Amino acid sequence: MQAFHYTAVPAEPAEGREGVAIRWAIGQNVNAPHFILRVIEIQPEASTAYHQHPWEHEVFILEGQATVRSANGEVLAGPGTCVYVAPNEWHQFLNAGKGLLRFICVIPKPE
Repeated sequence: MQAFHYTAVPAEPAEGREGVAIRWAIGQNVNAPHFILRVIEIQPEASTAYHQHPWEHEVFILEGQATVRSANGEVLAGPGTCVYVAPNEWHQFLNAGKGLLRFICVIPKPE
């Protein structure tokens, strides 16, 4: 077992997007064999890219307000909200509040 504070893992710019940072909290750093847990932080007025990929996401909003966009529309999501993004589904997370948006995002480890 390994236990550590998520901030022990350095934040990196994400997706080349201004105001979006990612911490690869659990993954290669602990030799996790199947999943990667990321902590993503989005500054006010910033967003991830509108994108898709062949793997799913499981997301849990920790702090702030998000607008989660998909081809089916938009959903407002706050702390405690769970979001499932299916494989190949177009999606985007936008900070809809005045403070930091922080969420956990779990993805399968790439083969």
